[in-house]
Amino acid sequence: MKRIGILTAGGDTPALNATIQGTVVRANQLRIEVIGLMKGFNSLFNPTVPHVHLNPLFQEIPEIDPTMGGTLIGSSRDFVDPDNKEELDHITHRLGKLGIEGLICVGGDGTLNGLQPLAERLPTVLAPKTIDNDLGLNYPSEPDEWLRTDDPKARGGYRYRRMDSQAVFDLEQVVNYVTPGYATAVFVSATGVERLRTTAESHRRIAIVEVMGRHSGYIALGSTYGRPDIVLVPEVRLNFELLVERVRQIYDLQKNVVIVCGEGIVDDQGRELGAESNTFDPAGNAILSGAAEALRTALIQALGDTYFQKYRRSESAREAIFTRKVGHTQRGGRPILFDRFYAAQLGAKAVELLNEGRNNAVAVLQYSRSKGFNVEGYDANRFRDRWGLIHARQMHPSLYDPRLMKPSRIGIEYLLPIFTSAIGEDDMEHTRQTLFAAGNLTQPYHSINTDINKRIRYLREDE
Repeated sequence: MKRIGILTAGGDTPALNATIQGTVVRANQLRIEVIGLMKGFNSLFNPTVPHVHLNPLFQEIPEIDPTMGGTLIGSSRDFVDPDNKEELDHITHRLGKLGIEGLICVGGDGTLNGLQPLAERLPTVLAPKTIDNDLGLNYPSEPDEWLRTDDPKARGGYRYRRMDSQAVFDLEQVVNYVTPGYATAVFVSATGVERLRTTAESHRRIAIVEVMGRHSGYIALGSTYGRPDIVLVPEVRLNFELLVERVRQIYDLQKNVVIVCGEGIVDDQGRELGAESNTFDPAGNAILSGAAEALRTALIQALGDTYFQKYRRSESAREAIFTRKVGHTQRGGRPILFDRFYAAQLGAKAVELLNEGRNNAVAVLQYSRSKGFNVEGYDANRFRDRWGLIHARQMHPSLYDPRLMKPSRIGIEYLLPIFTSAIGEDDMEHTRQTLFAAGNLTQPYHSINTDINKRIRYLREDE
């Protein structure tokens, strides 16, 4: 294989540039050219296919910086329609004109679903990324547990549900233990929780902090490092009476409470507190309107004004309970050491998979107690259910203790290998040297897009 393409798709994560660098470094060693396709799958729909040569003369371009967040080749949430054969023919032809013999897509479960039709046209593999940590399997047989039933009211005309698992959960059986981007997102979230604590303490408040993750509770689970009092995850239905009881106990004791909730948490009937709206992003994900605000409203009603007035701590429950979203800061900025290192490893593994003749495969990060982390290749077909869909991984319930509303013992065991040495010495040193640099006050921000734009090349439509 002489030339491969790489694209980054879906939402941005802090480790994408590290993945790109790992890809280029390994490709240079194998004497393979790497073409960066601009703005994800969107570039494939453009007849001119905007692209950048990432390693001319087998030297990486200077704009590749693994410590920089985002992606220098851009991203989008466009995906290939598997039923549009004409469009697929055009895409295959365009990639052929570029001399691309294999394709690396960097993304999550949506990207893995999106690349399936391309894998029928040319060798295509996935290098994983997602802050949600929802690409993978809790155990190899998990896709077989999905059932599909017709439902005219549901999006697509059918609905999925899970059968009860027959597998014994073991951390060493997890396929793709953790995805690049997750550790940095937890770092940002846990730091935010820790900082909100002092406000809640000082003003005798109840703080509800909403973190990302959609229907996966991994970020909420990891945010326990910020020492919240209560953690709520989407995978476990909320016991509201128990929550109110715990809030009262903690508030009576320490005069403040910090609650972390995943954006997709559900009530005891399985309904999302965030109330999915009728709008969808381009990848088909329903937009959530706010779990933290819904939880705040419920707590205001349950606790009432007199509860706070009798303590002379607030005039009303509405004043005493506030919400904050960590938001997109979880997806941005400099990746911490864990993400940079393993993103690069997985990018390099994706190159090796193509070079070995693998197709429709995924570079995965595996873990064992005796050996620690290592990268492997995994057949993407094994992620698919019997109807061909790849589902977002949910956090296994055994990682969470619903009575304590905190990580369980096995949940703690899951987190420790990731975060014990996740932050490098250079991470804090970088902040010290750059955040308050004098030049920040005088010089405008210089976007990587400005430099990359000078390198973009296009196919001629008449070629």
